[in-house]
Amino acid sequence: MDSEIYQLRPAVGHDIDFLYRVYAGTRHQEMAATGWSEAQAEQFLRFQFTIQNIQYRNCYKNASFDIICRDGEPAGRLYVSRTENLIRIIDIALLPEFRNHGIGTAVLRDIAAEAVASCRPLTLSVAFDNPAVALYRRIGFEITGDDGVYYTLEYNITHTAGTLCTA
Repeated sequence: MDSEIYQLRPAVGHDIDFLYRVYAGTRHQEMAATGWSEAQAEQFLRFQFTIQNIQYRNCYKNASFDIICRDGEPAGRLYVSRTENLIRIIDIALLPEFRNHGIGTAVLRDIAAEAVASCRPLTLSVAFDNPAVALYRRIGFEITGDDGVYYTLEYNITHTAGTLCTA
């Protein structure tokens, strides 16, 4: 585990404003293209964030909803659903100032190691135009599908684990 690069702690009620900042930090380019005022964009993003938060917590009741920290400072969010047969990264996002410092790579590698050790597939979905697609592919995720807007990616645990994880 790359715990010297990041730490995780559960997200709690008082983290809601931070979690909104992380969410909004992933949408700047999209909002700039709308031509909306800053107030209009914030109102729209707050609404979407609220709906997303409710949906994630209703659909993934047993998931972990964590804050990614760097040297104790909140840097991003990591939402992961773990079932007996699957590990699903629901959401991973970092504030812009924490991107490209190896944090996301370390988090993803640790989750991939967990998937390999437990012989469970590791999946996630990502928008086609998200620059993180290149990171996921570099780490070992493969595109296994798309719905016209999002790719579905799966980490190849059998390649990494050899014959240990044969079905």
